[in-house]
Amino acid sequence: MADLQKGTIKILLIHRPDYDDWTFPKGKCDEGEDFLACAIREVVEETNVVGAVGSELPSTRYVDGRGRDKIVRYWAMKYLSGDFEPNDEVDQIKWVKLGDVAAMLTYERDAAVIAGFHEVF
Repeated sequence: MADLQKGTIKILLIHRPDYDDWTFPKGKCDEGEDFLACAIREVVEETNVVGAVGSELPSTRYVDGRGRDKIVRYWAMKYLSGDFEPNDEVDQIKWVKLGDVAAMLTYERDAAVIAGFHEVF
């Protein structure tokens, strides 16, 4: 999710207290749900923010703590509306300047997503 104010690109990061991490909004697809619909739904559920969907960004792939292979697909989104309220999954969000995001991410694999975002903007 990007907020384009006065020529400055800011990226929305979430903090998940259960993992104590800083990452991008993401989640599991519901039965019959495609990846894009899942991405839109998860952003709203985790952040209460609505965005206009743009280009697809690089995906990430990893093995989770239970040994399951995970693939996460991302899309650039432009902020349209919404105000964050803490919830069961996410206790904080931060809008971070694009150039500062990589240093704040918990997972190295997320750096590829930001590299793709640089190409879009």
